[in-house]
Amino acid sequence: MSTTDHTDPTPNRAELEAQAASLESGSASDVVAFVGERFGAGASLACSFQKEESVLLHLVAQSGYPVRVFALDTGVLFDETYATWKLFEERFGIKIEPYRGISLEQQAAEHGEALWSTDPTACCGIRKVAPLKAALGELDAWITGVRRDQSPTRANAPKFGWDEANNLWKASPLADWSDKQVWDYIAAHDLPYNPLHDTGYSSIGCTHCTNPGEGREGRWAGADKTECGLHPGETATGGAIT
Repeated sequence: MSTTDHTDPTPNRAELEAQAASLESGSASDVVAFVGERFGAGASLACSFQKEESVLLHLVAQSGYPVRVFALDTGVLFDETYATWKLFEERFGIKIEPYRGISLEQQAAEHGEALWSTDPTACCGIRKVAPLKAALGELDAWITGVRRDQSPTRANAPKFGWDEANNLWKASPLADWSDKQVWDYIAAHDLPYNPLHDTGYSSIGCTHCTNPGEGREGRWAGADKTECGLHPGETATGGAIT
């Protein structure tokens, strides 16, 4: 359960916004430690089983704070992703909390077969956005693997700020990291990572909507879509453009 009423950030908002400004010059570990100390179990890391989460899980473990970890299980993740899920739990001694939408059978009955092909935005809404709302509804803050160089919609992502779209605090400790920095950290600490990265997948989502490719170009290939709706365009102050 959350430790504060995240629907009303007013009492501490000025203080936290001032801290957000100072965190912009801090390290990733500084951001993780701040969130852990300030929110404790009222904060959770959103784990999508990509290379950024390898780093963030290690930083959370090193911090010693009781930050939780959750994942959105769409039911159509790659086998390699499910294997990475188990590996992360074993390596870091954690339990990753799963959040799921309606069953695939119910989705097909209500919206037709292969919704990911006929209306990928609606599919993401059911399998990702709705479960995310459920997960965040229990929290005061969440930690993400968003980096500014991942896509133009993420170019202004702050390291810490108020998430207007989801009504809680949001931290992106790796916001100013490059792809190389992520891989260097993984190598330096011998961290596990999703093996799909070794087969040309830079960004990893669901089986039906992810192809090998650089950046996010392999996501929803052929569609006018680069985001699933979890991270609407970031503003410099931490809010989200809905």
